[in-house]
Amino acid sequence: MFKALLLEKNDTGFHAGLTELDEARLPAGDVLVAPTWSTLNYKDALALTNRAPVVRTWPMVPGIDGAGTVLESSHPDWQPGDRFVHNGWGVGETHWGCLAEKARLKGDWLVKLPAAFTPRQAMAIGTAGYTAMLCVMALERHGLQPGDGDVLVTGATGGVGSVAITLLSTLGHRVVAASGRPHEADYLQGLGAAEVIDRATLAAAGKPLQKERWAGVVDAVGSHTLANALAQTRYGGVVAACGLAQGMDLPASVAPFILRNVTLAGVDSVMAPRALRQAAWDRLARDLVPAALERIAEEIPLGQAIARAADLMAGKVRGRLVVRIV
Repeated sequence: MFKALLLEKNDTGFHAGLTELDEARLPAGDVLVAPTWSTLNYKDALALTNRAPVVRTWPMVPGIDGAGTVLESSHPDWQPGDRFVHNGWGVGETHWGCLAEKARLKGDWLVKLPAAFTPRQAMAIGTAGYTAMLCVMALERHGLQPGDGDVLVTGATGGVGSVAITLLSTLGHRVVAASGRPHEADYLQGLGAAEVIDRATLAAAGKPLQKERWAGVVDAVGSHTLANALAQTRYGGVVAACGLAQGMDLPASVAPFILRNVTLAGVDSVMAPRALRQAAWDRLARDLVPAALERIAEEIPLGQAIARAADLMAGKVRGRLVVRIV
């Protein structure tokens, strides 16, 4: 038996609770793992609060992220005792996830946990931080270098934004953070933001082309925010888009692309190939100062995950919520 959060939906409605499950109920997979740490991402919060149809199979153990130790394996790349990190792959949506003391997963979904990080630190990074690293790598692939100009990070107090600011500033970029929380300016500047602007300046409909400002952008917001960021990106600049906190729409024009040679790079973390995942985690181990994670992360026990998911959906959480499983 093992402890897990279990989401159920039936004729009586939706229920989320902490319970004990029999290991025999775990789904198929070639690796049995013991997640010692997990985290709450936006998608986890949607599932735990039943705010969107994230869960596709019922009942469901949520938790798209996990880090810990391999217990059993029939996969050639994994042996008992190996340290792993897991992000995405539909876990917590169609396959039982890592907000539990045990999970059975596919070995091809796992990444070797870099020696630079403890499992707790890996979950302080989580999918949000790993996505931030993918965004930084996308900017670099399209030529962005330190000294090219200001880099905008939207959704700055969220998990992706917090890690992106830390990474970009460490790499030598001048970072401008867009936030709707003026009281968090000290937090954002502590992460490395050189300037904090009001997200409202980007959130409404704007002109197709605006004054050039950004050499690069990491956007986790979408909708008008992304459209305005594109309209303000300098000639030859690049925008990495990875989220839709404001909306899935993109009310923009082709003007930035055909008149300013702007690149819009889409970033997906859920189904990214394993080699790219490992490269991102290796870069995080090299470029992210572990001490910075203490500023970003708040630790909670597994039993508080449901209540804090509601806080996350209400915009009451900054940075990362790290869940202690055991």
